[in-house]
Amino acid sequence: MATSEASLLANIDARTKLAGSNKMEILLFSLGTRETFGINVFKVREVSQTPFITRTPNMPFGVEGVLSLRGNIIPVISLAKFIGCETSNTSYSTMIVTEFNKSTQAFLVDSVDRIIRVDWDKVRAPENVMSTSQQTLITAVTELDDGKLVSILDVEQILASVVGEAHVPELPQAPLELDQYVFFADDSVVARKEICGVLEKMAIKYHQANNGKEAWDKLQVLANRNWSEEESLHDTLKLILVDAEMPEMDGYVLTKLIKSDHRFSGIPVIMHSSLSSNANRAMGASVGVDAYVAKFDPAVLADTLIPFLQR
Repeated sequence: MATSEASLLANIDARTKLAGSNKMEILLFSLGTRETFGINVFKVREVSQTPFITRTPNMPFGVEGVLSLRGNIIPVISLAKFIGCETSNTSYSTMIVTEFNKSTQAFLVDSVDRIIRVDWDKVRAPENVMSTSQQTLITAVTELDDGKLVSILDVEQILASVVGEAHVPELPQAPLELDQYVFFADDSVVARKEICGVLEKMAIKYHQANNGKEAWDKLQVLANRNWSEEESLHDTLKLILVDAEMPEMDGYVLTKLIKSDHRFSGIPVIMHSSLSSNANRAMGASVGVDAYVAKFDPAVLADTLIPFLQR
């Protein structure tokens, strides 16, 4: 039986204990089809009935209009149109208000179900699970106890489709030598593209991974290289940039592993996340990140990186 909307997001601050546990909580919802979709609870501000939507001309694809929420005007996005779901429902009565990337928006859905807690290692990439068109908007999938798949939305990709990707301005050049680089991990296609754009503008070489588990495996390869007495990993790997929420292993667990491994001693870890609340910053600090920067402002990201690269 579905949980009432009023109780779905109760006691969200208590969920900060998930940091470092490699677990996430997902709000399950339907778009009126047989598929079950999910979104990370930390991105959800509230769930409510859909109020009156003001229709406006020349809105981007999938944007139904705008509404006033506590004095703020926010866009209202039809997820069914973005996902390409075949449904006869054109008047969704439920909306999920989300807050991430310093932006607030409402997603129209058919209904919400409940919140589930899953291990990140049970969350995997969506390859070969759904159509190619849907894969671009699905960041991961997981499985319920009854075997039903849950598709977890790449809301960063959806938002970028609505408002456009951030323009990367001219940025300061990093004070790095030819053999020095940074390493970053992010599961979102649009986020990886944005990060690469910043690093390339700063003339920074980089290695990357699509999730925390892949990142840890690649970092192990780098650390296990045969180093001479005159050099170490720190001489070439100057900084590690991690997302907070990633399939298979989240950024909190990845950071704990890095910070507990002496081979990475002195290499700063910066958390780069669409979750920008004080609670999430506290979660990052609790696992030892050296800095926390909210997505996505190219200049702010560059300004955060430069002092650590100058060490």
